Amino acid sequence: MPSLTLTFDLFGTFVFALSGALLATRKQFDIVGVVVLSLVAGLGGGMTRDVLLGARPPVSLENQTYLFTILVAALVGFLLPTELERAVDSIRVLDALGLGFFALTGTVKAVDAGLGPLAAVLLGVLTGCGGGLLRDLLASETPLLLHRDIYALAAAFGATVFIVATELGVSESPAAVFSVACTVVTRLLAIRYQLNAPRPPGGPTQRHDSR
Repeated sequence: MPSLTLTFDLFGTFVFALSGALLATRKQFDIVGVVVLSLVAGLGGGMTRDVLLGARPPVSLENQTYLFTILVAALVGFLLPTELERAVDSIRVLDALGLGFFALTGTVKAVDAGLGPLAAVLLGVLTGCGGGLLRDLLASETPLLLHRDIYALAAAFGATVFIVATELGVSESPAAVFSVACTVVTRLLAIRYQLNAPRPPGGPTQRHDSR
């Protein structure tokens, strides 16, 4: 399903680039900082995936639509920071969708490359979370997936659903839709009910911030 994968990939790229722009404006970065965080957030996971799979050059550099998509997101973030802050709840929903789409595309490409189920799930998680991880590190933030919310686990769940569904004979398109839905619903439930992954017993209580 190459065309469907490209659509999902571009949507995820735009959403994550927008999240990078939002964080940059919150940090009062200049236009260069906004573009850099948008690029890192939008391309980080996908480029890491492509490099690990031996795609040269990475798809996001070969197809200029990716770069155009990121520049549009950066421009929106730079010109409309107030409106972006007001729509932060909607952006969280879009971020959950982006996570679902990226986790799916990473898993699909890993399966197409002949990797086993576990490696495919891991690559799906890396694709979904890699851009956000790099974005937070560049902005001197503790990466979201390391300390708060069901994030990487949501991506792993969706990736696993796709692998299991296709192994059971479900065709790729419905399996893909179900995979994305599982990731998105899990992520949104974590946000709504402030759910976190298990932590070591006896550790300090972590405050749930609004980022």
